[in-house]
Amino acid sequence: MNPTSLNAGRRARELAELGNGPVDVLVIGGGVTGAGVALDAASRGLSVVLAEKHDLAFGTSRWSSKLVHGGLRYLASGHVGIAHESALERGILIEHTAPHLVHPFPHLVPLLPGVSHARAAMVRAGFLAGDALRVAAGTSRHTLPRSRRATRAEVRRLAPTVRADRLRGGYVYWDGQLTDDARLVVAIARTAAGHGARVLTRCAAEQVTGSGAVLRDTMTGGKYPVDARVVINATGVWAGQVAPGVTLRPSRGTHLVLPQDRFGGLSAGLTVPVPGDRNTYVMALPAPGGRVYVGLTDEDQPGEIPDVPQATDAEIDFLLETVSSALTEPLTRDDVLGTYSGLRPLLDTGDGRTADVSREHAVLTASDGLVTVVGGKLTTYRRMAEDALDAALAATHLDALPCRTKRLPLVGAASRVELAQVRAPQRLVRRYGTEALSVLAEAGDEAALEPIAPGIDTTAAELRFAVRHEGALDEGDLLDRRTRVGLGTEDRVRALPAARDALAAVVAPG
Repeated sequence: MNPTSLNAGRRARELAELGNGPVDVLVIGGGVTGAGVALDAASRGLSVVLAEKHDLAFGTSRWSSKLVHGGLRYLASGHVGIAHESALERGILIEHTAPHLVHPFPHLVPLLPGVSHARAAMVRAGFLAGDALRVAAGTSRHTLPRSRRATRAEVRRLAPTVRADRLRGGYVYWDGQLTDDARLVVAIARTAAGHGARVLTRCAAEQVTGSGAVLRDTMTGGKYPVDARVVINATGVWAGQVAPGVTLRPSRGTHLVLPQDRFGGLSAGLTVPVPGDRNTYVMALPAPGGRVYVGLTDEDQPGEIPDVPQATDAEIDFLLETVSSALTEPLTRDDVLGTYSGLRPLLDTGDGRTADVSREHAVLTASDGLVTVVGGKLTTYRRMAEDALDAALAATHLDALPCRTKRLPLVGAASRVELAQVRAPQRLVRRYGTEALSVLAEAGDEAALEPIAPGIDTTAAELRFAVRHEGALDEGDLLDRRTRVGLGTEDRVRALPAARDALAAVVAPG
C-alpha cells in the first residue's frame, strides 16, 4: 500500500491504535493550516495525529479564489511584511513544493472609460511594485513574467467579451493560480501521512486542553482519549470554540460560479475596479470544467458560525453588476450555476470594515499550553504552520528536526519539465501531477475514463482513486472536495449516481 494513501481501512486501523500511548503532536483541524502543521511536525520526526470533525478542506480552505498570490493588495494598504511573506510563499509553492497544482496565471485590468488615467497610473505602479516583490522573493521571471502594457487587441484576445468601445488597452500582471484549493489540502495531508502522520477525518475533538483531547468518531460514536505533548488548534473561524479565550471577527468572501461560454473563452483573470473604492476589485477567474469564478466580497459574518456559509442576494447582485460593467453583454442571475462563500478567520481588532483588518496570522498560547493559530491566507499556510509548531516546541522543549517544508515536495509534485513528460491527459496532470498515471490505472476499463455525466469532465477513475487513496468516505467528499463537481447545483445532482457507484465498487467485499 502506498504510504501516502488515505482510505477507510487505514482510518479504522489508526483509530484503533490511538490507545497505544501518547503522541508528540495533536493537530485539531483539517484545513490547509492544520494539514500544514501535521506535515511540518511529521517531517521533523514527530509522531502526529490530525483530527478533523468533518472532511479535509471542509471549511474555509475550499472556498478561496483558487489563487496563490504575491501580496500585491497588501502593499497598497501599507502591509509590506505580509506582502513580502506572501511573495516568498508563492515562490515556494509554484517552483518547489507544488508546481503540479500551482501554475503561472495572468491577471488583466482593461482600461475602460470607467478607469481614469489617475487610477490607471495607480494600477501600473502597483504592478511594478509586484514585480519588485517577485524579485525580492527570488522567484524567477521565467516562472512569473514581468507585468506589462497590453494592446486593445490583446485585451480582447485574453477576455473576448470585454467592452470594446473606448477601450485603451490594459495592464497584465502574473501571479499564481491553484488548479483547486481542496486538492492542495488533500495533497498536504497525504504527504503528512507519508511521513507517518495519522490523518483522521470524521473525528471531533472534545475536552481539548494543552495536553490532549477526546476524539469522538462521528460515524460510530466511539470515543478515543489522546494524550499529546503538544496540541495545536488550527480550526480557523471555529478556533474560539476550541480555545474560548480567542475572539475572532469572521469575514465572508463570496464567489459566483458561471459558465465559461458567457465569457467567450476567458484566459486571464479579468480584474474590474469597484467604483468609489481605490483598492477594491472584482475578479472573473477561469476555472477547470468550463467554469469561471467571479468574486469576491468582504462582509462581516456576525452571530453563530455556519458549517457552510451562504451568499446573500446583495452579494450576488454586487458581483454581477460590477463584473458586467466591463462586459459587452451584462450577466444575469440566470447565468449563475452556483455560489460559494468562505469565512476568513480574522482576529477581532475593533471597529472598521473587515476589508481593513490585517491578514497577518497570529499564534496564541493559552495558560495550559494549548497553541492556536489564526488569521493568515491560504498562500501563507506553510509559514503559519511553521510558526505555530515552533511556538509549541519552544514552550514544551520537545526535540525535533529543523523545518523542512520549504523544499519538501507534495505528493504528485515534480519539475515542470518532468510534468510535461507524464504520459497522461493534461487535465489529469494538472490535478494529480505524477500520480495521473495512478489515476489511469484505477480505470480498469475504458468506460471508467469517460466523463461521468454530460458536461462534466470528471471520470469514474478519479472517483475510485479518491476513495482508495485520498480519504473520500461519502458522496460529499467525492463531489464537493476531491472533485469540485458540486459547485454547480445541477451538475451535482447528475453526478450523484456515479459517486455512489464508486463508493460501492471500492468498499464492497471482494
